[in-house]
Amino acid sequence: MEELIADMDAGTTIPLWIKTAYTVFVLILVPVYWKKWGLANFLWFSDIALFVMLAAVWLESRLLASMMAVGVLAPEIAWNIAYFTRLLTGKNILSLTNYMFDSSKPLYLRALSLFHVILPALVIWMLVRFGFHENALFYQLALGWVVLLVTFLFTNPSENINWVFGPGEKPQTKMNPASYFLLIVAAFTFGLYIPSYLLLRWLF
Repeated sequence: MEELIADMDAGTTIPLWIKTAYTVFVLILVPVYWKKWGLANFLWFSDIALFVMLAAVWLESRLLASMMAVGVLAPEIAWNIAYFTRLLTGKNILSLTNYMFDSSKPLYLRALSLFHVILPALVIWMLVRFGFHENALFYQLALGWVVLLVTFLFTNPSENINWVFGPGEKPQTKMNPASYFLLIVAAFTFGLYIPSYLLLRWLF
């Protein structure tokens, strides 16, 4: 809490229209996603980042923005590369965005998923504006581990949220689920969080 309060000392620098527009978007998305996908869907790291960045823009917190940069910026950039590559060229380079081109899914749902375009842009903008918080890794590790554990213990394996049950859309069957879970925790920690932190700290 002291870290967040310290972030606010510099005064308001984010325009009110950005805060308001972002808030309205989240207020529209939440009930729609809740009804369509259920409450567990909000455990996806991208959805958690959507909520954390809502707090970040209102608190003007470089700590929260930095945490989300460590936790989701790389995957979100990959999502955008895959989405715009397929949109502009028709080439499917990653399965992450297949649902965006699935005509069986309502257009309004796919339109709401364009928050994946807004989110990394907002994170980067806040890093440029406020700087990168050197303690972001510690807090993101704590958040990430808790989310992964909750997802593993309390969600349906068939949904495979955050890939805690398998490397794709379906649960894996070749390993003990607990062993695979530990592997996923290690993958997030050493394959995403730590490299992202080191790169962002160097850049910002």
